[in-house]
Amino acid sequence: MTETIRWGILATGGIAHAFTNDLILHGHTVQAVGSRSQAGADAFATEFGIPTAHGSYEALAADPEVDIVYVSTPHPFHAANATLALNNGKHVLIEKPLTLNAREAREITELAAEKGLFVLEAMWTRFLPHMRRIREIIAAGTLGDVHTLIADHTQDLPDDPGHRLNSMQLGGGALLDLGVYPITFASELFGTPETILAAATFKATGADAQVATTFRYPGGQIAVTLSASDTAGTNTAVILGTLGRIEIDAVWYSPTSFRVLNSSGEVLESYVSAVTGRGMQFQAVEAERVIRAGLTESDLLPVAEMVSIMETLDTVRERIGLRYPGE
Repeated sequence: MTETIRWGILATGGIAHAFTNDLILHGHTVQAVGSRSQAGADAFATEFGIPTAHGSYEALAADPEVDIVYVSTPHPFHAANATLALNNGKHVLIEKPLTLNAREAREITELAAEKGLFVLEAMWTRFLPHMRRIREIIAAGTLGDVHTLIADHTQDLPDDPGHRLNSMQLGGGALLDLGVYPITFASELFGTPETILAAATFKATGADAQVATTFRYPGGQIAVTLSASDTAGTNTAVILGTLGRIEIDAVWYSPTSFRVLNSSGEVLESYVSAVTGRGMQFQAVEAERVIRAGLTESDLLPVAEMVSIMETLDTVRERIGLRYPGE
């Protein structure tokens, strides 16, 4: 492994543009891009000044100048694309959700372990500075016993039946695209739920438009989440404890501000984010740190937790009757 860790970008959609932009702005090395067409790869490489453009995912995965592959295809292709990269000896950062379901998540993480390679879900929110500070506050006992999370991720997204977010064939729907954020936040705070309640409404395509969940945990904690793709809500979050609370402003899963209040409502701390831009580079910093250390997983988002989150999402889908083609 060279001191400089070289990224390969697999697929050239909107999220790949956002991540690559943050990588380059913050000094990371993007060595190559792979697309299903040479023209698509060439255009992306030209836009970002990337040295190598591959006209196939296979060529990108085989590129000896690439150390880690960022998988940014639609959900149903994550497992196959990650398998391709791992079988070519590449570490992988896989866009959320990690896979379409928990079975695929177990297969991918087991393959990575067999090959001694790093795998991480690109849940970039967890690596943001304001989330790090929130962890410090909770660990210090400022909130007392933390027992509740209430969070939403709601957006007014396209209604076009052909759009990826509304396509069952492409794993569309509010839960896997949006709900994964607050559900992952709940996992960080409380672990794996023992009771999962869920309700949903659906679009004409069969994709979920709204999903509400209530989780109860072995220690008695409760998390309430709402995801929706047909309306824009507050996109805030609140963490409640016996001694106080944290109110995270919109948009809570992006670089933002928050306040810590005691049980009398007095403000103990006000945090204002100093991050400019989207903030996706922090997950790359963590990935590179772990790889340089010779490790295969991040303690901020361990492999076992990634699989557990996919199991929770599977259970939510079972509760609301959501099944994708081919499952």
